[in-house]
Amino acid sequence: MSRIAGSVFFKVDGQQLSLNGGIEVPMNTTVREDVIGLDGSVDFKETFRAPYTKGTFKVPKDFPVDKLIQAETMTITSELANGMVYVLANAWLSGEANHNAADGTVELEFHGQEGFYQ
Repeated sequence: MSRIAGSVFFKVDGQQLSLNGGIEVPMNTTVREDVIGLDGSVDFKETFRAPYTKGTFKVPKDFPVDKLIQAETMTITSELANGMVYVLANAWLSGEANHNAADGTVELEFHGQEGFYQ
């Protein structure tokens, strides 16, 4: 048997952040949706979606809040337990960043111009 889940090493421009919950990275950057005709014919349309990575992070006193909020060209690497590495290039924080002080965590989602597995 081999390990397929568990520990993750997450880095933003080389600075490691600690995940508290799950992490999610896409396996595809195009989405196909059915287009069904009234005559029963089936085709599909294909649209693009932004490469991304998201997760729940621990927030220690030295958490790089300013960098994560202001930067627009970060390189983010997610080293997954199964040995795969996902790279998000030219990334920025997408959406809100709300610190849950009771749990000491924040859920963050980053989007970028390019995302790929090494």
